[in-house]
Amino acid sequence: MRVPLSWLREYVDVPAEATPDDVLAALVSVGFEEEDVHRFELSGPIVVGQVQEFTPEPQSNGKTIRWCQVDVGEAHGGVRGIVCGAGNFFPGDKVVVTLPGSVLPGPFPIASRKTYGHVSDGMIASAKELGLGSEHSGILRLVDLGIDAPVGTDAIALLGLDDVAVEINVTPDRGYALSLRGVAREYSHATGAAFRDPGTGHDEAVSRTPSGFPIAVDDRAPIRGRAGASEFVARIVRDVDPSRPTPPWMITRLSLAGIRSLGVLIDITNYVMLELGQPIHGYDLDRLQGGITVRRAEEGEKLETLDGQVRTLSAEDLLITDESGPIGLAGVMGGGPTEMSDATRNVLIEAATFDQVTIARTARRHKLPSEASRRFERGVDPLVPYVAAERVASLMVELAGGTLDTDLGGSLSSSHRRESLTLPAGFVSGLIGVDYTDDETVSALRLIGCSVDEHDGGWAVTPPSWRPDLTDKWTLAEEVARIEGYDRIPSVLPTPPSGRGLTSAQQGRRRVANALAAAGFVETPSFPFTTEEQNALHGSPSGDPLPSVKLANPLDGLAPFLRRSLIPALLQVAHRNVSRGIVDLALFETGTVFLPKPGVQYGTPSVPPLAVRPDAATLAALDASIPPQRRHVAILLAGHSVAKQPGQPALAADLADAVDAVRVLAAAAGLDIELLQAQRAALHPGRTARVLAAGQDIGYVGELLPTVSAEADLPGRVLVAELDLDAMLELAQSRVVAASLSAFPAATQDVSLTVASDVAAGEVRAALVEGGAPLLEGARLVDDYRGPGLAQGTKSLTFALRFRAADRTLTAAEATDAKLAGVAVAAERFGAAIRD
Repeated sequence: MRVPLSWLREYVDVPAEATPDDVLAALVSVGFEEEDVHRFELSGPIVVGQVQEFTPEPQSNGKTIRWCQVDVGEAHGGVRGIVCGAGNFFPGDKVVVTLPGSVLPGPFPIASRKTYGHVSDGMIASAKELGLGSEHSGILRLVDLGIDAPVGTDAIALLGLDDVAVEINVTPDRGYALSLRGVAREYSHATGAAFRDPGTGHDEAVSRTPSGFPIAVDDRAPIRGRAGASEFVARIVRDVDPSRPTPPWMITRLSLAGIRSLGVLIDITNYVMLELGQPIHGYDLDRLQGGITVRRAEEGEKLETLDGQVRTLSAEDLLITDESGPIGLAGVMGGGPTEMSDATRNVLIEAATFDQVTIARTARRHKLPSEASRRFERGVDPLVPYVAAERVASLMVELAGGTLDTDLGGSLSSSHRRESLTLPAGFVSGLIGVDYTDDETVSALRLIGCSVDEHDGGWAVTPPSWRPDLTDKWTLAEEVARIEGYDRIPSVLPTPPSGRGLTSAQQGRRRVANALAAAGFVETPSFPFTTEEQNALHGSPSGDPLPSVKLANPLDGLAPFLRRSLIPALLQVAHRNVSRGIVDLALFETGTVFLPKPGVQYGTPSVPPLAVRPDAATLAALDASIPPQRRHVAILLAGHSVAKQPGQPALAADLADAVDAVRVLAAAAGLDIELLQAQRAALHPGRTARVLAAGQDIGYVGELLPTVSAEADLPGRVLVAELDLDAMLELAQSRVVAASLSAFPAATQDVSLTVASDVAAGEVRAALVEGGAPLLEGARLVDDYRGPGLAQGTKSLTFALRFRAADRTLTAAEATDAKLAGVAVAAERFGAAIRD
């Protein structure tokens, strides 16, 4: 909201010496946000001049210029020669002359300069060049503004171009401040300055007798039971002259407020809207057919609005109609057929109160925000339409030469008695944390216009008509805090209750991410959208399609499904990096995957109303409509794990690096894992493993098939792993390990076992651990040999074993016995034999 200070001073006593920053500081103290300061960016000397004579001079380019002699007064050098290209003025006209040294908006400095064979000693200005509007068809003639000032008069002060406006941000709940009336009242609250309400006179206006112009509301489909229009008042002004100029003071105020001048009749309606916060619409009375009816639109009905667009209407839209059909989109924009124009002689003024929800939905449905809809959807004072209509009518009489009908042109009025709100004593202090006295509470509420009466140890508070946002004791408490000053509220950090903070799951996710980052991986968050083909390839072990969630309104039509796996997104990130020359990659992501169950229909058939809290059954139905969502962690390795450097050749990332990364994140989660050979559709069959923890399958690790890597435009080997992070943390929570550390040394031995080539090394290791318990503390695979010296179809697996006892130092014989016990279990299960 832009507020010209000269206008503000009409309704509240702003000190003459107050700067724009002073006014902004006062408004900020009562809860507004400072935005900007707006001025007419010009400086003098800019004076009134009178054209003495001119000589038309045709030019070779087809243009005719005028060499003018303009009297700017003795104090400014008398008669000056000025070149002007406009042709809409005559000898004797008084104009605005910008003399050398002045600066116009742009900035555009003025200087004496040679042009068209003459030295032009200044410039005759148009309204647009002065910042008074967009009209640039010719220079500004003061007679068109009804001004006859002495030659040499300062034109900046004469036209009000020395005014300044402050801009504040008005939050949606404080629509009353989208007016000079509201801002002046708030300035009064902040400073104690005397406030003069321009919105008084409602009772006097209502007492007038309607003249019989028919007005009716026929709302057969009200939204939430509220009629589309609760107030509708009309005034009729006859014999107006739309060609009369808008006075400069009104043009400058409108310009500073961000609204351009469109002619005296429309300017008056916009001026009163800014003054009182009540949108006004004027109709050409002679174009109306019969009376006015406010009704809902028929589905598919058409209306041409003032912007020249023909709009297809919805059954929720509220219309202003006459016997010819729709003539306006209520509270949003008028219709073309009945708009005021240069031919208008009789005007019907409309001031109404429309339903907030209706107007907000209509403006958004038609993508048609307007100054009127902005105010109606926030709520206007239902008692001000009568005053606003009267104000517009009186200005049209004064400035456009009209004659006002003595009676109201028609009226519709509803009761606007507001129910009182109960405010318990001590509630405000308890909520805000400041010890307000009873007098402070009552004084603050009365200051904003509430009536306050004692009631049951507290107060019964009736909000004023212009504050629809005051609906309960909490909003009343906020007003007390705002008026008494936010600076009284102490800045004290709350003390958290014992035991609060991150949950164990949050801590676990953070440990995993930190561990991968410390291991050299880079986190790359991504959108959870993919294709059905990628979901089948990476989200299903077999590569066969599994159920996926398809979005009704996807961001990307080529990727309309929610992901079942994190790998496709990592492949996209890797491709983008490789295409930019970054080929050595270690990436990871933690995120949600969506795993709908086969045969279950997800999605809710209807959305609960926004203004009503859903009941337990509705919430349960909403929860059931959402597919299971698990948090996974995935990694991707490509290129080199060790870069080439002096004395060290480059080492390509391989499966061992991916397995090490899986062990790192498992250790961070607090789990021991096992790897078993497996197969997946997207991975190399001989270089893929399932990851198990406590016997439960939690994910996989492996090398992508060369064809899959090629489809992603990734060169060389690509290693990936994806684990169910939620499952890992749940398992870790259920495992509480509190083992004491042994003070006795470990005994180490190696064993090489020959087994069939298709036997998984992880299963052999598990057999060794089982047989060697409880002395076998750890077993680690150190070699997998397949070559000369072994029978066809066999391999040699070498394990490094570590033995330890809790109560003694083991002998070599005890360690050997435990080793052989493990070998016996492996021999029984897999035919393992100790390699000679």
